[in-house]
Amino acid sequence: MASRAEYGVVMSLPIASTKTERPTTPNPWVLPARALTVFYGCPEMPRLSHYFLPRLLFAKKQILYLDGANQISPLLLARFARERGLDSSSVNSLIRVARAFTCFQLTELVRRVPKTLEKCPADVLIVTALPDLYFDEDVQDRPARASFEHALEGLQQLAPLQLSIAVFSDATSFKTKRHDFFKKLRNQADHIVKVESDSESSLSFTREKDTPLLSA
Repeated sequence: MASRAEYGVVMSLPIASTKTERPTTPNPWVLPARALTVFYGCPEMPRLSHYFLPRLLFAKKQILYLDGANQISPLLLARFARERGLDSSSVNSLIRVARAFTCFQLTELVRRVPKTLEKCPADVLIVTALPDLYFDEDVQDRPARASFEHALEGLQQLAPLQLSIAVFSDATSFKTKRHDFFKKLRNQADHIVKVESDSESSLSFTREKDTPLLSA
């Protein structure tokens, strides 16, 4: 049975503040190393990915951001830099963004990650709208499923790399017959975190799956 542990963290999206009620619990803003973590639960998930960036960027981590939700905001990144007295160009140099507007484009981006890393090394891979893009009703079921399976294979091939992978998904917000896509993604993930919002726009984090990292 998957263990569930309430992080006890509340965050207001507009100001990105965090209140930790249980200091001994893992910090939800720290992505596990060498693991695939899936974040889901509320419609703000692609936007939420932005709030993981400051800690990474100001630690000089290189980020590859595959934006299937078309949500990455240069203005928000500039604000993060400005609030810390940094030049936005120094922050932008640490993040490489590739956008996908169809499920096929997102699959191709995922499968090309190893070659991309050869030219542009990264410490963290962030993917948004997986499997959300594959729910497009204009795409027939068979090609959508085939494309999604290829994307999962692409993620699996990244497992041996020293790479932290975070997927931000709105999958549970969709009415679709393809919800088994998200189940397959969950099965492949090392960590699963459910994010829920309340009427005051604060967020709570619940760990639903936590796979210990095996020593190399």
